[in-house]
Amino acid sequence: MKKIIGILLTAVMASSLMIGCGAAAGAKADPNGSKCLADGVLTVGTNAEFPPFEYVGDDGTPDGFDIAFIKAIGEELGVEVKIENMEFDSLVSAIGSKTDVAIAGMTVTEERQQSVDFSTSYYNAVQHVLVPADSTIASYEDLEGKTIGCQLGTTGDFIIEEIEGASNKQYNKAVDAVNDLVNGRLDAVIVDSNPAGVFASNYPDQVKDLNGEDFGFGVEEYAIALPKGDTALKEQIDLAITKLKDNGTYDKLVDQYME
Repeated sequence: MKKIIGILLTAVMASSLMIGCGAAAGAKADPNGSKCLADGVLTVGTNAEFPPFEYVGDDGTPDGFDIAFIKAIGEELGVEVKIENMEFDSLVSAIGSKTDVAIAGMTVTEERQQSVDFSTSYYNAVQHVLVPADSTIASYEDLEGKTIGCQLGTTGDFIIEEIEGASNKQYNKAVDAVNDLVNGRLDAVIVDSNPAGVFASNYPDQVKDLNGEDFGFGVEEYAIALPKGDTALKEQIDLAITKLKDNGTYDKLVDQYME
């Protein structure tokens, strides 16, 4: 009997992990909806170290395009949005335990799709290369054998691993990599285009921002990471994204945060 009970408990726990949402205890999900929304709160993981998509605002709380966008999505869904700031490399694993979804300028990749589903894409980007102002780096081949910084778990991290002879220096915060670049500890930093522009503008006489397309880097799609198999949540979030694009809210947020 104990063995049977143990098997049943294991099955129940596995089932709850597959549902993958942190709804409040006792919350009853709409059979046609998502358990993630059943308690009226959508808990969202982010990493507020990626301006202009997410950063810590003057009031000490996360702000940026992604934060404003997910809050607008929450309004469309009729739920409160609660933001949890954490390390970027922890965002995917936190879904289903600490958070319901994640938004953090996250690129859709096959590796991540093994663990989570993604909403429809809401933004396209490309990796850029930041180098010292006097650097002669101008091509992918020029990166070979160099010491290159990136934020841990990002696309830049994956790219560096493929560059022949490159030394990959990983940081929890992209800004720390840029600081080491400015201080001569790195030859380059690989980071997404919009943050690259922000970082370069902070050091206009010390850092050059090079377009990653000149290095052969392709266009990436940002999307919201969702619990695996929660089709109801995906449908509702995808619909909200479409509405926000159609009614002009999305463009207003782009103008507010990207310009």
